[in-house]
Amino acid sequence: MAAPPKPTRIGLAGLAVMGQNLALNIAEKGFPISVYNRTTSKVDETVERAKNEGNLPLYGFHDPESFVKSIQKPRVIIMLVKAGAPVDQTIKTLSVYLEKGDSIIDGGNEWYENTERRAKAMAELGLLYLGMGVSGGEEGARYGPSMMPGGSFEAYKYIEDILLKVSAQVPDSGPCVTYIGKGGSGNFVKMIHNGIEYGDMQLIAEAYDVLKSVGKLSNEELRSVFSEWNKGELLSFLIEITADIFGIKDDKGDGYLVDKVLDKTGMKGTGKWTVQQAAELSVAAPTIESSLDARFLSGLKEERVKAAKVFKSAGFGDILTAPEVDKAKLIDDSIEQGWDLKLGELARIWKGGCIIRAVFLDRIKQAYDRNADLANLLVDPEFSKEIIERQSAWRRVVCLAINSGISTPGMSASLAYFDSYRRERLPANLVQAQRDYFGAHTYERTDVEGAFHTEWFKIAKQSKI
Repeated sequence: MAAPPKPTRIGLAGLAVMGQNLALNIAEKGFPISVYNRTTSKVDETVERAKNEGNLPLYGFHDPESFVKSIQKPRVIIMLVKAGAPVDQTIKTLSVYLEKGDSIIDGGNEWYENTERRAKAMAELGLLYLGMGVSGGEEGARYGPSMMPGGSFEAYKYIEDILLKVSAQVPDSGPCVTYIGKGGSGNFVKMIHNGIEYGDMQLIAEAYDVLKSVGKLSNEELRSVFSEWNKGELLSFLIEITADIFGIKDDKGDGYLVDKVLDKTGMKGTGKWTVQQAAELSVAAPTIESSLDARFLSGLKEERVKAAKVFKSAGFGDILTAPEVDKAKLIDDSIEQGWDLKLGELARIWKGGCIIRAVFLDRIKQAYDRNADLANLLVDPEFSKEIIERQSAWRRVVCLAINSGISTPGMSASLAYFDSYRRERLPANLVQAQRDYFGAHTYERTDVEGAFHTEWFKIAKQSKI
């Protein structure tokens, strides 16, 4: 590999999509950068991309020692590797060659307490440490992400000039980066950001579900609706990419790709961390909590398929029979439902839940006596029979409460759980398509085995030309 003519300004270790794109972004802004990855083919791939994307000042290294020694002192190295053990291993590999005053920056989604632990360990070696949240997905990393650095202020000042140039630039408000604070504050803020993202994506998916399942809107109509919403007060990245997703045809068959995406949403853990931290601090985060529950339920695909059969055999279909709806009115209602929703404090559900469970204890025990491997009480023959008989009244009570302006978070959340669990297919396919669009997280298909990644952005961009 060609060596840099002089020491580079910064180094980056970890060359998955995000790492490659951030390295190219830094190089494109005029900062010579050294890159390293344990799998050396990723190094070669990044160097080739730098050459093809404008002969950018990016230099690849196959071994950690030459990588570290190629960077100007005091050295600054950004890591973009998977959270947890891989971060500790990368630090161990690199710190052997670092000197006092050098800095390591973790740009991944890491639990903030891990960052604080590592910062203390680094300080004992005379090294500086930053935990920096990076948001914007693969496109953002390449052309301008939002960046949330926290930890050593001295380390931040070393690379402030770089971050100010590579971060997203917004007219009137400037670069999307600021020093967050000490310790793990940068990772904490990014964790909360991702939790909010979970909630936003779930609200969008629910609006999609209502419009598609009840309003019978086609994908073209959905694209039109979301495109229109993106022109008004709902203008946002997630609304924009959702409109894009609805317009992309399947390249492996007929119809639209979103309908072939398996309704099983993946996650990396930040949403769960947000909910755990909210509970730790006694802060209600109902929207985020419900979005996490929705992802858990989406993961029970096989159980949902079986549950759907149980209820269909009793004449209880996937979508309940409803009168014809006014599409325009439903679209207007969906905007209101999706974004002005005031959710109750879900933490209170458990107070009622515990009492009910005590009342039903004998019958629950009987259900498990009948089937020790019962996946869920809802599919027990006796419980499913009663649920089917009682659900109409359940819905009437919830509707009456809503129309009367009475909050019934327990009933509503329970009903939502039931309606998700009994359905064979959920709108999780759209959430997974969104994740692949902005984060290259890949998706499974309903008709072909394997993991797939689609360059949604490029296809959508071409269709707009």
